[in-house]
Amino acid sequence: MTRPFAELACPLCAAGDCRPYHRDRRRDYCQCRLCDLVFVPPAQRLTAAEEKAIYDTHRNDPKDAGYRRFLSRLFDPMCARLAPDSRGLDFGCGPGPALAMMFEEAGHDVSLYDPFYAPDGTTLERQYDFVCATEVVEHLHAPGREIERLLTLLRPGGLLGIMTKRVIDADAFSRWHYKNDPTHVCFFSERTFEYLAQLHQCQLEFVANDAVILKSRVE
Repeated sequence: MTRPFAELACPLCAAGDCRPYHRDRRRDYCQCRLCDLVFVPPAQRLTAAEEKAIYDTHRNDPKDAGYRRFLSRLFDPMCARLAPDSRGLDFGCGPGPALAMMFEEAGHDVSLYDPFYAPDGTTLERQYDFVCATEVVEHLHAPGREIERLLTLLRPGGLLGIMTKRVIDADAFSRWHYKNDPTHVCFFSERTFEYLAQLHQCQLEFVANDAVILKSRVE
C-alpha cells in the first residue's frame, strides 16, 4: 500500500474512513467504516484489457441446465414479483446472456448492456420495470455511481435484482475463494445493502444467500 487505508475513498459511498480488512499474497482489502463495503485499492485493480482477457475465457452457455439453476436463485424471486410482459435490462450480460433468455422465455422483453460484449449505451437511456445485475457488482470500480444509475433507470416501483456473494466476517473472508478472482474488487455484506436501501429509499429483500432485490419508491 502506498497510501494509508484511512485516506482511501470508498468506491461505494465515497467516505474517507477505511480500515485494513485482509491481505493475501496478491492484494490488500480495505473496509469502509460507513457502508461496510470491502474493496481492493484502486492501484491494485486490473486494467480493462486484463479484465476482458479473463472474461473471454468464461464459458457460460445460455442453454446449460446447471448455469440456469444457478441464475434461478435471482430469476425465480424476480419473476414472482413481476407483472406479465414487463420490460427489463440485463446489465453486465456477458457474452452469453442466459438470464435475458430466461426472462424472455417467461414472456418479458429484455434489453442487454455490457461494456465489453453489448456496449449499446442507448439501453442506459430507457426506463424499465426491472434491471438485473448477476455476478456484476463485485467487478465494478465505481459501484456507488453504477448502482445509482441503475436505480434511475427504474420506473416507480421497479425492481433491481443483484446477485453477488456476500461478506460474512473477516475470518470467513480469509478463506473465501470468491476473493481470489482478480476481477473481483468489491465485496458486499448485508449491512452494505441495508446502507444502499436507506440511501436510495428502496425496499430491500434478501431473497437468497447471494441475491437481493431493491424495489424503487412508488411516487
